Amino acid sequence: MATKRRHTTRLTAVKIYSDGGARGNPGPAGIGVVICDKDGRCKKFSRFIGRATNNQAEYQALIFALEKGREMQTQEIECFLDSELITNQLNGVYKIKNKALKPLFEKVIALSIFFNSVSFRHIPREKNKKADKLVNQVIDAHT
Repeated sequence: MATKRRHTTRLTAVKIYSDGGARGNPGPAGIGVVICDKDGRCKKFSRFIGRATNNQAEYQALIFALEKGREMQTQEIECFLDSELITNQLNGVYKIKNKALKPLFEKVIALSIFFNSVSFRHIPREKNKKADKLVNQVIDAHT
């Protein structure tokens, strides 16, 4: 019996726009991820993650995005997040005081080693509309 080979797209560099949100904080939560190649072609992903805080959802969105980047065998990733807290924690500006966020932070760092370069940049919410829309759609569908 022949085995099917899973097709993966190899991308040298991508831009990732990720967002997570919860209604109620904590409450029903979702993640949205948009991954764009250098030619501007984008893939969109969303997932309902159950009950979480906004910050937990933000981290989970980024973790999901990095896992997708790894599947695509990407070498360089620029991550754009509208969470100033998460961006500053990942860039070493802020310490992680919330114990529930520490394992999520560590997971992001562990995934980062699979790439030649990873950057985390804060952007205004208005520049992250596509990922935000995915979050709201997936939460709406599950509540």
